[in-house]
Amino acid sequence: MGLVLISAPNDEPLTTTDVKAHLRIDTADDDTLIGTYITVARKYCERYQNRALITQSWKLTIDDWPDLGEMDIPLAPLQSVTSIIYYDTADAPTTVSTTIYDVDTDSEPGRITLKYSKSWPTTTLRPYNGIEITYVCGYGDAATDIPENVIYAMKLLIGHMYENREATNIRALHDIPYSIKSMLDLERIVPV
Repeated sequence: MGLVLISAPNDEPLTTTDVKAHLRIDTADDDTLIGTYITVARKYCERYQNRALITQSWKLTIDDWPDLGEMDIPLAPLQSVTSIIYYDTADAPTTVSTTIYDVDTDSEPGRITLKYSKSWPTTTLRPYNGIEITYVCGYGDAATDIPENVIYAMKLLIGHMYENREATNIRALHDIPYSIKSMLDLERIVPV
């Protein structure tokens, strides 16, 4: 299974102004650094929670069709599935018709399921990455769509990185404070 980012978020959940207010910083000296911390904090939160915070597009590749007729899609919340394409042994692509499957955007993680009395194509697939699923996920485009506890955890994480930016204290640099993880655990999806 492979997961590739197709289209990154257009913006970040926090602005430099938001973070500077949280950290009580009045100067513009560290604006670039804070901007980097915002992106790093978002990516950390997304990876830890198995979520996408801001709308983004991804491509999931799998080797074969699922045995039970449904497949979970990484990075909740799932907004939509753009396409499902499969490749035969000659690497010829074929798009699966939407009459074959349903997209469940209400479950977390989101999933693709076969419609009643339908089945996945029986074509022999190439030996690896025979199926590509392109999809859109994330809470939305506005920071107001992201749960407040995640925004708060991001602010705490950015504060932690800002205070521990040098590699002189290895423990402080590597240990994420419990309060951050406990905030993120409220929205975390644990893979089965």
